Amino acid sequence: MNRQSDATRPLDIVLFGATGFVGALTAEYLAAHATSGLRWALAGRSRDKLERLRERLTVTAPGCADLPLVVTDADDASALAELAASTRVVATTVGPFIRYGAKLVAACAEAGTDYVDLTGEAEFIDRSYLAQDTRARETGARIVHACGFDSVPHDLGAYFTVRQLPEGVPLTVDGFVRTDAVFSGGTFASALTVMGRGTRMPAAARERRLHEPRLVGRRVRTPLGPPHFSGATGSWALPLPTVDPAVVGRSARALERYGPDFRYRHFASVRTLPMALAAPVAAGGLFAAAQVEGVREWLTRRYEPGRGPDEERRARSWFTVRFVGEGGGRRVFTEVSGGDPGYGETAKILAESALCLALDDLPETSGQVTTAVAMGDTLLERLTAAGLRFRVAAVR
Repeated sequence: MNRQSDATRPLDIVLFGATGFVGALTAEYLAAHATSGLRWALAGRSRDKLERLRERLTVTAPGCADLPLVVTDADDASALAELAASTRVVATTVGPFIRYGAKLVAACAEAGTDYVDLTGEAEFIDRSYLAQDTRARETGARIVHACGFDSVPHDLGAYFTVRQLPEGVPLTVDGFVRTDAVFSGGTFASALTVMGRGTRMPAAARERRLHEPRLVGRRVRTPLGPPHFSGATGSWALPLPTVDPAVVGRSARALERYGPDFRYRHFASVRTLPMALAAPVAAGGLFAAAQVEGVREWLTRRYEPGRGPDEERRARSWFTVRFVGEGGGRRVFTEVSGGDPGYGETAKILAESALCLALDDLPETSGQVTTAVAMGDTLLERLTAAGLRFRVAAVR
């Protein structure tokens, strides 16, 4: 259960970055789905923008008229410390996180406050672990990164798949991702920032490995699989070097249910061979452009943070992640699917993760933990009730 009692903190959840594109969607979701009596607040840099957002929320949720507003900046350590001490959970959408996220994580770790974000930045997650995991374990804070499309459908999808397989035997799971969606300016800026970090990202990963406890008697692997045609999905599979496999691997390290020898591979699922050939070329071109500071800044200005797909486009967007799991003579096919992955479903996932940490009975964990470890079955049930689909497609 959460370590903070209701009597000691005036708020249950603070949504930081509430006036950004995904932040506003998350605020709208909380306004529509928060249980009666939930004490939550909007936080950001601009009081004017926060007030306008509150007014907009009040149109459909009159109870939001009295929502507290917290004005603070991601670089103001003392203000962030006050914010963290005032609430049981902080949910943040303020990125790129490698630039704007570290002080908020530090404030939550120091205050014993649970923290969720929607980052997909592997370097930020690794540096957060190195800087704050020990202190968070001491104070009881749960630091849960990647609580959006990165990486909850993949982390909980692999967790759901493992539960369909025998216990105590070596297991393999492959995930195949398909989407039809567009990205916002903030997502594009974060991606460019990550691509432009050069050798700093692998250096942070190496340093993390030096500090992580070694597994004893078990093995977990997340190799980059080769491009191939997948008969299981009827599509071309291209390796996806995102943060998702690392998150799945950390869940597997922490939970013995993944067996004595676990392997996870992560792929983009592409229907045609021309698309499979073109995708790496396009990605390589964008990566090369991101290495040049002037070009990176020009690209960011072309699609500024705060902008994103309109409601009509989001309504047409969708995603599926298909998993193939094997072990102990059993083979299962599972699927996680939903609507707009980057914004509608990400806002839903972030909000439900914050609600889960604030309100639900959960395993006693602390430090930097994954969604599967911190919330597991409880979050899976919440997301299923909220409209995401987790299903077993076939068993052989």
